[in-house]
Amino acid sequence: MELEKKVLYLGDDDASRAAAYLCGVMTRFGIDFDRVDGGTSPASDFQNRAYSLYILSDYAVGGFNPGDMDHIVATVKGDGAGLLMLGGWESYYGRLGEYVETPVADILPVKMRNSDDRRNYSSPVLLRPTTTDHPIVAGLPWSTAPGVGGFNQFEAKEDASVLLEGFRTQTTWTSALDEPSAPIEQADVKLELLEKYPFLVVGTFGIGRVAAFASDVAPHWIGGMVDWGTPRIFQELPERLGKDLFVEIGCYYAQFFAQLVRWTGAL
Repeated sequence: MELEKKVLYLGDDDASRAAAYLCGVMTRFGIDFDRVDGGTSPASDFQNRAYSLYILSDYAVGGFNPGDMDHIVATVKGDGAGLLMLGGWESYYGRLGEYVETPVADILPVKMRNSDDRRNYSSPVLLRPTTTDHPIVAGLPWSTAPGVGGFNQFEAKEDASVLLEGFRTQTTWTSALDEPSAPIEQADVKLELLEKYPFLVVGTFGIGRVAAFASDVAPHWIGGMVDWGTPRIFQELPERLGKDLFVEIGCYYAQFFAQLVRWTGAL
């Protein structure tokens, strides 16, 4: 089946809520896309079309019609489409075991857990690239990347590549609270590095590309990363998604997700 040079983005509520962020990024970078809102099912012609990229982001398995996931798998394997899963309560295992025993789990580059994989932390999870040469992470100032607050925990499959690692941290005051009126110095803040997790994993299945990002694309999990980079971007959304919709986001946040989408879909 011939691929359409287009993305199908499934999940994240609708464009007036969480989906606005990725819709804004793709609009800004001229990436053509269709939408399937969370809580709705793909159109009746879904299995007769082949998109260049399927994005599953906080999209419940129950939204699919029979055969829909098999169609995605076949399109990735034989036609060279891409599949990208972003984190969320209804991604990976999530809250209720969404994708563990599905055809999608077989082709993603990660091993999902068999129990609740949601992780929420009050101190930032710092992201560090394992390489700066890959097109998804290249050209970004990772030394200033903000930490994220939540993610789905998974493991990389043996034949996959980990491009980003997440380091859980704990930040605490040391002696600054002993004298609240005293000037604050660097030594008054302590940051501990704790566990390390694979955070962005990529690979191939058949002739298509697959990618798994542990966090989501919208607050609250992605946290301050949504504002990473100046100048800030103001982006109106296409009217077909709703009237008077827009997002304000950091330029590096937008660049990162645009690069992730473009590489996975070979766009």
